[in-house]
Amino acid sequence: MRVSTAQFYFQNSQRLSDKQSGVNDQMKYISSGKRVLTAKDDAVSYGTLTGYKNELTNLEKYQRNIVQAKNRNNLQDTSFANAESLMQELKQLFIQANNGSLSDEDLKSLAQLAGNSQSQMLDIANTKDETGGYIFAGYQIEKRPFNLQPDNSVVYVGDSGKREVQVAKNVMVETNQPGDEAFEKVENAIGDFTPNYVNNNSGVTVQRAVIADPSSYDPITSPGDYKFVFTSPTDLTVVDNNGAGATVFSTTSYVPGQTIAFNGIEVQLSGNPLPGDEFDITPTEEISLFDTIKAAIDWMNVGDNPADPVQHGVDYGEILTQLNEGLNHITSRRTDAGIRLKLIETQENNHADAELIMSANRSNIEDLDFAKAIATFEQSQVALQAAQQTFVQIKGLSLFNYI
Repeated sequence: MRVSTAQFYFQNSQRLSDKQSGVNDQMKYISSGKRVLTAKDDAVSYGTLTGYKNELTNLEKYQRNIVQAKNRNNLQDTSFANAESLMQELKQLFIQANNGSLSDEDLKSLAQLAGNSQSQMLDIANTKDETGGYIFAGYQIEKRPFNLQPDNSVVYVGDSGKREVQVAKNVMVETNQPGDEAFEKVENAIGDFTPNYVNNNSGVTVQRAVIADPSSYDPITSPGDYKFVFTSPTDLTVVDNNGAGATVFSTTSYVPGQTIAFNGIEVQLSGNPLPGDEFDITPTEEISLFDTIKAAIDWMNVGDNPADPVQHGVDYGEILTQLNEGLNHITSRRTDAGIRLKLIETQENNHADAELIMSANRSNIEDLDFAKAIATFEQSQVALQAAQQTFVQIKGLSLFNYI
């Protein structure tokens, strides 16, 4: 077989190029510290590394969401802790106000202190996060959710939206509690109805009023507005205030503490009624915390000489009971934030463990054995130098060297 000069040069230059390319590849591995840079290095390992990298990228996203969720729920926890303290102070003020030795001025001073507590509670309900958004406004984070009205009532203008972030593959965590759920939807301490006492009530009170049999309760035809009338201490008639005012219950043998049952409703009364005592009940499953605070302030502002001392005492007991319910509600809201924080902490620890394991596995597959790589690099260099020297020597030979 004839070997031409052109073919000789081509073959040797190709061989030198391959060896130079090998040296360059070894330099890339050493400079990067990685054994697998592309799929051609190790197709199986490259596919596994791609999976690890994707999972680690997801963990970074989850971690960012965890930081956000932790900050928002920590802020809620702090806000509810402050609200708890305010409710405790307000409760103590209200109990203090029931001291019969206090003057009218003393009661007005306590009412003013209670008004300050109301203002502080309003500030808590309008708390902002680090971005300037209201944390108790639902989705309406740019709108101030709670507003004080001229009559000292408070109106909620946010919505019931709950925002969530993903902190794990199948785990979502809420980052807010809407204001209506946090401050408006306090369970009615009496049950499902609220009493309204009228006509010089002598001391009969509603201890409990609930929908005991939902299948017998019809809120459409009888929405639950009923009037209780005592014509004597033992004669009681309950009238439906809706429509024709039909009598739904009647007895001539009422005794204090008796439970009155009608239309799926149970009402337990206490106290000794007198002829002419009457009151209404209307459906109220939830009572705003701010309404309860306002009721407490209004009670104090009546002063030391109420027009109806007996009814004033009845009102005191109901307001105090609802203040306790409001305090329990705030505590439960804080507990919810704490539960979320615990879940976040658990996921954060799980992600840290997973990241450690995946990083170690990724390192085992991807990282370069430097001792082996340097030895291979030096061998490639020697081979390249030998090829270069051989080419230089051979290209200078001709047939005249052998003549």
